[in-house]
Amino acid sequence: MKGKNCVVTGGNAGIGYETARALAEAGASVIIVSRNLEKAQTAVDSLKAHAPDSKIGYVLADLSSTKSIRGAADEILRDFGTIDVLVNNAGTWFSKLELTEDGIERQFAVNHLAYFLLTRELLGALAKARDARIICVGSDSHFHGKLHFEDVSLKNNYHGLRAYAQSKLANVMFVYELDRRLKEKGLENISVNCVQPGRVNTDIGLKHTISFHALAWKIRRLGGLSPAAGAATSVYLASEEGVKGQSGKYWDKCCPKPSSPGSYQKEDAARLWDISESLCGIQDYFEGLTRV
Repeated sequence: MKGKNCVVTGGNAGIGYETARALAEAGASVIIVSRNLEKAQTAVDSLKAHAPDSKIGYVLADLSSTKSIRGAADEILRDFGTIDVLVNNAGTWFSKLELTEDGIERQFAVNHLAYFLLTRELLGALAKARDARIICVGSDSHFHGKLHFEDVSLKNNYHGLRAYAQSKLANVMFVYELDRRLKEKGLENISVNCVQPGRVNTDIGLKHTISFHALAWKIRRLGGLSPAAGAATSVYLASEEGVKGQSGKYWDKCCPKPSSPGSYQKEDAARLWDISESLCGIQDYFEGLTRV
């Protein structure tokens, strides 16, 4: 990974931190994207201690805000003219309906639209790499998901689990649709894959939840994987030479596996793409991009 530039969202803690650490230790230059200044600085200091010879920095962003994501992308591009690896890792979970400043349900905004928009904003730098890799962290929760096209924010029928499963299904479908469109544009140098990290012992289910849901998460994560183990497949896809060119797949334990039947519905994926472009204010996702 020496000489390669990597971006990891949610890199200040959990799976994201362990992904950033492994890439930095392998010699990559790494920028983590974090919402909190103190946590970002603490993470960068720790990463530099593990990988003193690697260039490591952070960019602050509220990934629920399209404006903030675009600002973060501008900062990243000032440091990295070329990006070899983008790991869309940051995610969230809310028990109750909350809308972002853009009027979008927070789980859909952070867990899906942030992947969609940040990838688009960095696509030009990814296109410059000979072997660019986009990794989107998903979840087997998508097997229980359904896309509520008429009400993606679930304003009329909200439940935290329903919103989370929808956002994770959107992750998988975004990866498959992006892979198809990259190939149509002749951008085969960019691969994109989705990762199931497993049941990992993190705090995602404790931050914005009611007490009952927090207790359920504490019980659920007992015996779960360590964050480092949860990051293993992301690190593998980012760094392993043998997976070069493999794209449009759903991975678990460093192996591709089938995703849910619904995730392969191309018409639904195209509809999700159109909705995502509209919510992000995008006219042409691939504007100005050509083969390297």
